[in-house]
Amino acid sequence: MHQSEHTTTWKQLNDHLAEWVAASKAHTADGHVASYIPELANAPADILGICIMDAEGNTVAAGDTHYHFTLQSISKVFTLILALMDNGEETVFSKVGMEPTGDDFNSMLKLELVEPGIPFNPLINAGAIAISSLIAGSSPKEQIERILQFFREIAHNPALDINQDVFKSESDTAHRNRSLAYFLKDNGVLDREVDDVLQVYFSHCSIQVSCADLARMALVLAHNGVDPIRNQRLIPRRFVQIAKTFMFTCGMYNASGEFAMNVGLPAKSGVSGSILTMVPGHYGIGLVSPALNRKGNSTAGVHLLGKLSQEFDWSLF
Repeated sequence: MHQSEHTTTWKQLNDHLAEWVAASKAHTADGHVASYIPELANAPADILGICIMDAEGNTVAAGDTHYHFTLQSISKVFTLILALMDNGEETVFSKVGMEPTGDDFNSMLKLELVEPGIPFNPLINAGAIAISSLIAGSSPKEQIERILQFFREIAHNPALDINQDVFKSESDTAHRNRSLAYFLKDNGVLDREVDDVLQVYFSHCSIQVSCADLARMALVLAHNGVDPIRNQRLIPRRFVQIAKTFMFTCGMYNASGEFAMNVGLPAKSGVSGSILTMVPGHYGIGLVSPALNRKGNSTAGVHLLGKLSQEFDWSLF
């Protein structure tokens, strides 16, 4: 994308983003807010907000961008990167695989059926729990502090913190995640205590952000680990490459193939209705719309990203 193209795109975004958001907002009626974590059930079902950020830090935003939400599964992308930075590829991929599952994100099925009993990838719950155990630190408190510092650095926001109500709600109702963790412990995947690992996992899922925070985090990935606004490398390029590959193959749960077909950008969704995506080399994008489809992705969010990708020919395929 040349400068003139960027200027044209930016002008069109400024002129039309609000109306595109309004059109996609109707699709919130097609989804339902996640209720299996009780605290998430309080989210307003009819909102949609998006923020797009360029390499200079300019933003175009529209819709309900004042709404704050928790990262949920989006955090898994960044804990994967931190675990890679702490341990290297060989150690990380001795604990998790590299393949999509075709099963639900909280499924236990393949852990028992397929040798060697490690999670298929780091973005399903079992995989992200395994990754949480690999973050350096002598205690859960230390690990959580390191994750927070890392996320604050990527988002360039020292105020990022854990939403304690969501953390408690996740922790109180996480029977399936506990089962997954005990199964992993039994398979020799977890070297730490189950409760300690889950404390770390629920904590990073409960970090609260805005659309602008997400866009800034996505911008660093869009520029292969460099924060272009500060011209500072925060992540080794190779680890961003790994993370973006997983986002393509597994980032949108069981709709990752469909999303690649219709939008064609690396993305990660969370059950708070959030989506982090990017136009590599150009833009970071963060959006939220809590009404989800059956696959666990934001109905209005996916619709809006499809529209933008089509409009600006953003698909990488």
